[in-house]
Formats: sequence, C-alpha cells, structure tokens
Amino acid sequence: MQLHRDDVVDGALTILDQYGLADLTMRRLAGSLNVQPGALYWHFPNKQALLGAVADRILAPMEHPVAASDWPGAMTELAHRLRNCLLAYRDGAELVSATYASRLTTSKGRERIAGAAIRAGMPREQAELAAYTLLYYVLGHTVDEQSRMQMDSAGALPTPSSPEPAEDPDPTARFDFGLQLFTAGIRHRLGAEIR
Repeated sequence: MQLHRDDVVDGALTILDQYGLADLTMRRLAGSLNVQPGALYWHFPNKQALLGAVADRILAPMEHPVAASDWPGAMTELAHRLRNCLLAYRDGAELVSATYASRLTTSKGRERIAGAAIRAGMPREQAELAAYTLLYYVLGHTVDEQSRMQMDSAGALPTPSSPEPAEDPDPTARFDFGLQLFTAGIRHRLGAEIR
C-alpha cells in the first residue's frame, strides 16, 4: 500500500486524539502506519511541517460559509466555529496555537474574521489587529478549557476550599461573555471614529 500525505495527517490526528500532543512523535506515527520513520519525511520535511498540516486539517471547517449576514453575527459564528474545531481533538487548541505562533498553519480563519471587521467599517490594518485579538482570545480560552477538562478527567483539579464564589461551570457562557465584550469594543471604537 502506498502512503499518501492525507494518510499521514489522518494517522497523526488519531494519535493526537488517543495520546495527546506530547506523544505525537514521528516514530509513533510511523509505527501506527506500519512504515519506517523515514517514509514520513517523503511527505513532510520535519515534524513542524506535519503539525502545520494537522492544524490546517483541524481548522478546515473555518472555510465553510457563514450564515450570519451582519458583522457581529459573523464574528461570533466564526469564533464559535474556531472553538469547536479546537475542541474536536484532544490538545487541538495547544497544537493550533503552537502552529500559529510558528506561522506553520494557514491563516484563512483569521482572514475571515478580518473580513467581518472590514465589513463593520474598520480600516484593513485595524481589522487585521482585531482578527488577531479575537483569534488569540479563542485560542487562549480553549487551551485553558481543554487543560481543565483533562485535569478534571484525571482527578487533578483541586477542590475549592474557600468560600469565594465558584467559577461559572459553563465554559460556553464564559466564552460568550468575552465575545460580547469584544464586539461591544468594536462597536465603541467604530462609533468613536465616526464622531
């Protein structure tokens, strides 16, 4: 059987889901595909390039059409879609965050968010900054969310011992609150520039 690039990415996603990012090694991947590690380098020059392709696969739904017609709805929809893409795979947020930081993944999702900001009336330079801000909000929130889920499943989260108010247990509600602040900030900025 001939090994294809998509087979390698599929195998990497399987290992990511089963074992996590720390255990996604070229040796383990080659073993799971029943090939020598060198066969992987025919498709990817190094592990970082492979991780970039895995991140692109995770983010593929970001290319689907957006249902919302207004800019706040489009930004909110894209932010939720990004979060869902990241949560779909164990350590998905950590992997995508690392590949964004090293510029190894495509920026189509960020570009779509910037497009929504441009439709809101922001100049391109500000729209790009707004898109980065929202992207890193989603990545940071989701890395924390996935880490907490994994610690909880391992029984490693401490039990609150103080009478302080408990954190809202609904991560989607916390996420939505941040999105509301974000879009309100854009509305405010746009209003201030019109005056």
